[in-house]
Amino acid sequence: MKRRQLYVIETKGLREAKGSILITEGVPGARFDEVVEVVLASGEPKLGRVIEVAEDFSVIQVFGGVGDIDLGGCRVRFKGETLKLPVSSDMLGRIFNGRGEPIDGGPKIIPEDYLDINGEPINPAAREPPSEFIETGISAIDGLNSLVRGQKLPIFSGAGLPHNRVVAQIIRQAAVRGEGEGFAVVFGAVGVSYDDAAFFMRSLEETGGLERTVAFINTASDPTIERIVTPRLALSAAEFLAWREGLQALVILADMTNYCEALRELSAMREEVPGRRGYPGYMYTDLATMYERAGRISGRKGSVTIMPVLTMPDDDITHPIPDLTGYITEGQLVLSRGLERKGIYPPMDVFLSLSRMMKEGIGPGKTREDHRGVFMQLYAAYSEGNYLREISTIVGTESLTERDRIYLKFADEFERRFISQGEFERRDIETTLDIAWDLFSMLPEGDLKLIPEEFIEKYHPAHGGRRRVAAEAH
Repeated sequence: MKRRQLYVIETKGLREAKGSILITEGVPGARFDEVVEVVLASGEPKLGRVIEVAEDFSVIQVFGGVGDIDLGGCRVRFKGETLKLPVSSDMLGRIFNGRGEPIDGGPKIIPEDYLDINGEPINPAAREPPSEFIETGISAIDGLNSLVRGQKLPIFSGAGLPHNRVVAQIIRQAAVRGEGEGFAVVFGAVGVSYDDAAFFMRSLEETGGLERTVAFINTASDPTIERIVTPRLALSAAEFLAWREGLQALVILADMTNYCEALRELSAMREEVPGRRGYPGYMYTDLATMYERAGRISGRKGSVTIMPVLTMPDDDITHPIPDLTGYITEGQLVLSRGLERKGIYPPMDVFLSLSRMMKEGIGPGKTREDHRGVFMQLYAAYSEGNYLREISTIVGTESLTERDRIYLKFADEFERRFISQGEFERRDIETTLDIAWDLFSMLPEGDLKLIPEEFIEKYHPAHGGRRRVAAEAH
C-alpha cells in the first residue's frame, strides 16, 4: 500500500501547548490515532499521537510533555501511520520501558513484524469459549476461583495490601497443564514506584521467571501520559506470542488504577465534560477495548488471558474503576484487609472473589474429578464457620454446640492451611485438593452433602483416600 505523504506543520500551524497536549491548526488528511513527530526548537524530537481531529484544529498527545516549549520554533510531522510495536520471538526474557524501548542493557529487538498497539478485533464468530485450566500454584485461586485460558480475571486490592507480591508469585508459578503446551507471561507495570519496579525486575531475574516473560515497566517518574500506551504495548506483545507463536499468553497489568488516573488527567487537559468522580464518560469503552483483546480463536493454538490488577481508592469496590472493570471482566479476585491483619498471605477474600469461567475449566481431564464438589463444600463449610464466628461474639463460644465448635475451628484451619501459603510455595491442583480433603476430615462425614459419595469413598482420609489415589497412580 502506498504510504501517505508526510505533512509538516511549520510554526504558524501551532496554537497552544499545555501539559502533554499540543493543539495545532487543522491539517488536511490528519487521522485519529496517527503518529506524529514533534521537533522542538532545540532540535529534540518527541513522539506523539493524534487524539482528536476537527476541521480547524488537531489535538496531539505528546509523550514526555510539551508545557514549556517555544511555539515559535517548533514543528510537527504527521507520519500517516498508527503507533506500532516491533515484535519478535526474541522479546521473551526482555524488559522494556513504557514506550517499548529495551531497558535491560540488551540490544534492540530485530523485528519480525510491526503490530498496531490497538490490536485487531477478534471476529465474534471465531471466538472459542474459555475452557482450559491455568494453574497459578496458589490454592485460593486454583481451588476456589480457577483461572481459565482466554478469561479476563482482575485482582481488586487496596493501598498497602500485598498485591505486588501476589502478582510476582503468579508470574513465577503460573503454568498450563498438558504436554507440548508453550506458556508465556507478559507483564505490564503501569505507573509503579521505582521500588516496586526494582522488586519486579529483581524477582524475575532471581527466580528464573524472566526467561518466559516479556516485561514493560512504566514507573511513577515517567510522564503520566505514557501510561495510556503501556498496557496496549503489553497486549500487542501477548497477541504476537499467542496468534503467531502459538503460546498460551497470560497478561498481567498492574496497576490499572494508575492508567485510569492518567486517562482522567488527559481528559481534564482536553477540557472534556467529566463523568463520575471526574473520570471521562468513555472510560468503560476505553477499558473494554483492552480487556476484550483476551480470548481464544478457533483454529489458533494460542490464547490471551488477562489479569488486570487495580487498587481500590479507600477500599471502595463501588468506585468507578473497579465498578466498570467488573462489568467487563468475568469475575474478580479481591484481597482482604481483615485477613492481611491476621497475617494470612495471600489475603484472598473468599466471599467477594468469583471466577465466572471456573466451571468450564475444572473437572476430569482438566483438574480432577472431585474439584467441583470440593470447592462447593469448602464454600459451604467456611460460610457456616464465619456465621458462627459472628454468633460467638454475641453469645460466647460456651453457648455453642459441639458441632458449632467444629465448624468454628474449621474456619480458622481453612484460613491457616488452605488460603495461607508461602510466598515461594507452589502447590499443584492435586496438592490443593488434598489439603481440602484433610480439612474435611474435621467435619462429620454426613455433612459432606455437596460431594458425590463415590468421591468421598475415593479421596476422604478416613477411607485411605490419598494412599489409594497414590497406589492407583503407580
